[in-house]
Amino acid sequence: MQIDVLLIGQGLAGSLLAWELLQRPMRILVVDDGAENASQVAAGLINPVTGQRLVKQVDVENLLPVAMHAYRQLERQFGQAFYQQMPMLKILRTAKELEIAERRLSQADYRDYLSELAAASKGINAPYGVLQQGQTGYLRTEALLSRLRDFLRNKHCYRRHTLQYAEINLEPALRWQEIYPRHIVFCEGYQALTNPWFKYLPFQLAKGEILGCESRQDIPKQILNYGHWLIPLESGRFKTGATFETDQVDHVPTEAAKTALLASLRAVCPQQQNLNVYQHRAGIRPATRDKQPFIGTHPKYPQLHIFNGFGAKGSLAIPWYAARFADYLQQYAGLPPVCDIRRYDKTYIPA
Repeated sequence: MQIDVLLIGQGLAGSLLAWELLQRPMRILVVDDGAENASQVAAGLINPVTGQRLVKQVDVENLLPVAMHAYRQLERQFGQAFYQQMPMLKILRTAKELEIAERRLSQADYRDYLSELAAASKGINAPYGVLQQGQTGYLRTEALLSRLRDFLRNKHCYRRHTLQYAEINLEPALRWQEIYPRHIVFCEGYQALTNPWFKYLPFQLAKGEILGCESRQDIPKQILNYGHWLIPLESGRFKTGATFETDQVDHVPTEAAKTALLASLRAVCPQQQNLNVYQHRAGIRPATRDKQPFIGTHPKYPQLHIFNGFGAKGSLAIPWYAARFADYLQQYAGLPPVCDIRRYDKTYIPA
C-alpha cells in the first residue's frame, strides 16, 4: 500500500501532526506501541510568560492563536472540551520577583499576558503578593489523545505495533511491512535516543513527576504558579507538579518527588495538610539542549524526518510547528531555521 506519510509515535506531537496532515488531505498511517507516553502524563499547561524572570515565550503571538484554533477545531470535531482556559496567579516570594513583575507590567509587549498585581487571597501564602496572568490554561491531553486514537482507528490510519528500526527498508524503495510511504516521520519523544538515524541530536531529557490530589479544604479557582504549579480540577481535586530531574531518567514515581511536591504546595497553601494523593505519575520530557524543537530531514536520507523535542511547551508550540512542517513536506515552504535540525549537521555528524 502506498501512502504519503508514516508517523512513528502517537504522543501529542505525532497526534497533532497526523491531524494536520489529514486536513490537507494526505494519506497517513500512525504506528504506536500503545504504552503510556510523556504527553499522557503531562499537565498540558499553556502559559505565555514563564520562569523566575517572567520571560515571554518566543513567537507566542504566532503560537498561541494557532494553538487555540486547533483545539477549538478538535473540540467541534469531537463534541468534547479539551482546552480549559483559566487565569493563573504567579506567587511572588521575594522582593526581586516583585521588582521583575512590576517591570514587566510596564512593558507594552507584556500587557496582553499580564494584568495586575494583587494581594493574595485567603489561604494562599504570598508575602509579596501575586501577579495575575492571562491567556493561560491547560489541555486535557489524555482525553484528546484517546479521541484522536479512536478517530485514526476509524479511518484505518492507526496501527498498534512496537516498531523495530530494522523493519524499515530504505532501498530499493522506502518500505515498512506492506506500507510504501513517501516519508517517514519519527515523533517518538525520548525514544529518539535509540533511533539509529536521529540519536546524534543533542536531546536533554528530563524526568517529571506529577501528583493528583483531593482535598476537603477550599482549592483556589485559578492555576497557581510558584516554581511548581497547582491546577484545580473538579470535585475537590487538583494536580500539582512537576519535578525536573535530569540525573535519574526513568518512569518510576519516587517518594522523594512526592515529598518535595507536597512541601512546596503547603508552603503556598498551608491549609492543605490532610490530602489524599490518588495518583502519582512520572514521564520523560523530550527536551533539547538549545530549548528549540528538532524538526527536519536526515542529512543523508531525504525520506526520513523528525518532529520532536518540544519539552514542556508542547501544548502551546506543536500546532503551529505541525502546520509549518506539513507545508515543508508538501514543498510549499522551508522550515523555520530555529527548529531545523540542519543547525547540527556540521557539529554532530562526522565528516
